[in-house]
Amino acid sequence: MEKAERRNQTIIMEFILLGFGNGPELQPLLFLLFLVIYLVTVAGNILVVLLIVTDKHLHTPMYYLLGNLSWLETCLISTLLPKLLASLLTGDRTISVKGCMVQLYFFGIMSTAESLLLTAMSYDRYLAICQPLRYPVLMNGRVCCQLVAGSWMSSLTTCTTGMVLLLQSTFCRSGEIDHFFCDFSPMLELSCDDSQTLKLLTFIIAIMWTLVPCLLTLASYTCIISNILKIPSTSGRKKAFSTCSSHLIMLTIFYVTVTTVYMVPTANTPKILSKVFSVFYTVLTPLLNPIVYCLRNKEVNESLKKLIFKLVAF
Repeated sequence: MEKAERRNQTIIMEFILLGFGNGPELQPLLFLLFLVIYLVTVAGNILVVLLIVTDKHLHTPMYYLLGNLSWLETCLISTLLPKLLASLLTGDRTISVKGCMVQLYFFGIMSTAESLLLTAMSYDRYLAICQPLRYPVLMNGRVCCQLVAGSWMSSLTTCTTGMVLLLQSTFCRSGEIDHFFCDFSPMLELSCDDSQTLKLLTFIIAIMWTLVPCLLTLASYTCIISNILKIPSTSGRKKAFSTCSSHLIMLTIFYVTVTTVYMVPTANTPKILSKVFSVFYTVLTPLLNPIVYCLRNKEVNESLKKLIFKLVAF
């Protein structure tokens, strides 16, 4: 009976990304907003990468991790926003099933690697503040490369496993994805196969690469703050807290929104709320990260001034 029903269902070959609604007066405003965000994000993150690559004073583990984060953010937002911008401009919201799979695959790799890379960065700050004498030994170039390579390889392996299972699914329902990009859960809702195994796998992956890194990052910053409180100088404590507070705000936004989207049951969650949370960690975080982590940094600002002087002289 079940097989007969599946034979009678029409297999769809493309999806429709519903995005943020059909209001014609809203589409130009959204297009301009996301276009500005995209250009500023890409320019800011690429600038950070160029500064770190060209300035020898920034060839340290901390900036190596920051450079990787900036490059990752550029790739992440470039995976999602060009399709959204095209749909807002032309009104064509269709995307092929294969195109949707490709977008989901690269988004999964980037977002998972970002979570692991943020954990590596918090570990680097923990060693620099709480173990300053052992820092050169515990966080040398080899260890730093291992952390970055481990982040990318873990995300690549995990997402490839999930994608292999997802590729075996067939989609035969309305074809409308109530989201602005191809995300895992909205796609599973359109599957005409039993998706319980994939849902369980998604939950396990979310625990492994979201909750565990979040707890490790929280532990690192707890130790950092405890160590800062021991600084005798009031000005020193304020300076340290100023840096840590901005980092913690970004980490809180990222982990709270990601956890809410992927680990909280979605049955009673309004779709628009899920989209708003998704905007926070896919669009706003890549926009703000270079400002919070790099452009507020004295050494990066000095490097930027040198680059501007060189360009003016040239």
